[in-house]
Amino acid sequence: MSSSMPLLIEPAQLQAHLEDSNLLIIDLCSEASYHEGHIPGAQYVSPKRLVCGEPPAAGKIPALHLLEQLFSGLGLTPDTHVVAYDDEGGGWAGRLIWTLDAIGHQHYSYLNGGIQGWRSAGLPQTQESAPRTPVPQSLSLDPEVVIEADFILQHLGEPDFRVWDARSAGEYRGEKVLAQKGGHIPGAIHCEWTSMMDPAHDLRIREDADAALQQLGFSREQTIVTHCQSHHRSGFTYLLGKILGYNVKGYHGSWSEWGNLPDTPVEV
Repeated sequence: MSSSMPLLIEPAQLQAHLEDSNLLIIDLCSEASYHEGHIPGAQYVSPKRLVCGEPPAAGKIPALHLLEQLFSGLGLTPDTHVVAYDDEGGGWAGRLIWTLDAIGHQHYSYLNGGIQGWRSAGLPQTQESAPRTPVPQSLSLDPEVVIEADFILQHLGEPDFRVWDARSAGEYRGEKVLAQKGGHIPGAIHCEWTSMMDPAHDLRIREDADAALQQLGFSREQTIVTHCQSHHRSGFTYLLGKILGYNVKGYHGSWSEWGNLPDTPVEV
């Protein structure tokens, strides 16, 4: 049974489960990469389907009926074990896993190293897509997962509350301004998303990621809310926090909302 698959899996582990009847592999790579070759059985999902696309906060979660369409077409059932991968070290795959958490679906894994790791291991690829049998969905969102600005405002300054800013240093410092206001949420800890990936090993998660995060001031006792500009880069930091056993949540409005709200506090 693939429900025994851990949250973080390596390519060889996934290969051993490819025939599982309850497995759903989701490819969030570029379309070109998917057509060039993907894991047998993988379904292509455009990352655009994971965001609402409406400015100013275009990275917010899509409307429920759009999520129902997406997961219906993928044939998601309560027993389905989802494996997510991408070609960028885990941003979109993490965003999908956050979305699964948001709709209350708990069976999933992330393929460490993504398609690069699979290809480096010389494992089989296909250019064929196998259709899925649609399953009607009736979804709701968990407000414990889909964090709004009010939640952050309520908890700012509490000793066991941390904001993890996954943007670039320039965005964090307010030198690169992508909203009405530049800078960061007061007290936010900066840890740029790709700094936790290992470029020498197909962008796998760094072996020392846990120690690095603790050195920055994160711990398992805290409630951690992570964000970027659109909750894409912080899809990865959310995923990483989950893998390491942190109490992590995702702020889907991210800076494109916070930086455009009139009364949100900002530090530079």
